[in-house]
Amino acid sequence: MTVPDTTPETPNPRADEPSAKLAAEIEALGQRLGEVRAAIGKVIFGQRQVVDESLITLLAGGHALLIGVPGLAKTLLVETLGDVLGLDDKRVQFTPDLMPADILGSEVLEESETGKRSFRFIKGPVFCQLLMADEINRASPRTQSALLQAMQEHKVSIAGHDHDLPTPFYVLATQNPLEQEGTYPLPEAQLDRFLMQIDVLYPDKGTERQIMIATTGVEDERPARVMTAKELIEAHRLIRRIPVGDSVVEAILALVRSGRPDSTELPDIKKHMSWGPGPRASQALMLACRARAVLEGRLSPSVDDVLALAHPILRHRMALNFSARADGVTMDQVIDKLCAPLL
Repeated sequence: MTVPDTTPETPNPRADEPSAKLAAEIEALGQRLGEVRAAIGKVIFGQRQVVDESLITLLAGGHALLIGVPGLAKTLLVETLGDVLGLDDKRVQFTPDLMPADILGSEVLEESETGKRSFRFIKGPVFCQLLMADEINRASPRTQSALLQAMQEHKVSIAGHDHDLPTPFYVLATQNPLEQEGTYPLPEAQLDRFLMQIDVLYPDKGTERQIMIATTGVEDERPARVMTAKELIEAHRLIRRIPVGDSVVEAILALVRSGRPDSTELPDIKKHMSWGPGPRASQALMLACRARAVLEGRLSPSVDDVLALAHPILRHRMALNFSARADGVTMDQVIDKLCAPLL
């Protein structure tokens, strides 16, 4: 006779609950990021959302496009991130006469003392850990496209040879609004390579007063280094290990897929959109939600993270049609309608 097993069953842990060791690592990273925030806050005033979205982008291992009028500290923010995170950073001022070789590098013909000739590759400024592409939309489309391979594959090809970029590698590009003179819209393929489009708005009166007083004295505040590039790479790996609950996964899928005019059930989207976000938007939301949860001191993401990140992740991956522009519809209004079912 078979004796029934009376040993009590051990309940299986939920898939969206991290282990004790993983939870401790997430909490330690969250505390470290609090120090990073504080260090950045000594230089950048009143741009908490912009700073947080920039940090989320770097934690997720992506690139960011910062859009705003001149004078809103976009360049200063990128420099400060490089200082605080211990990254080797370089800056390229994009202009209409900038050529791809000015960014990627080029091969030059050299002759030795014995008369032997050979080509030597001279690395361009893209060979760094944090590349600040200042006013990227002032360069020609050819030069803008030179960054495509570097942003996606973290390498460049020159004269048939591949050259790996340093690790980690980020591009934080600043851009002036397209209605300003002398600008070229970025190609859709390159826009999709940016994890987020971060809109930098004017500061409020109190913040502007603080900026005016703090930056016109004898000495400016310099940020302290809080993390290193190696620690940032470890943070990338940790972010990818954070479990995501089924409700968050379904919310991401519902949000992204409802923005596609050929598959959505929302009549306004069918009417106003030329095209919607692709699968890269879902991947970006998944990673960014994990990073935002850690930044906010939580062990796993929630639907609130999806809603908070919908605008910066989707706004550059969708296009309004002529009918929408004629009706005065904005991209933010469209994304608000996509988010409404998740509220």
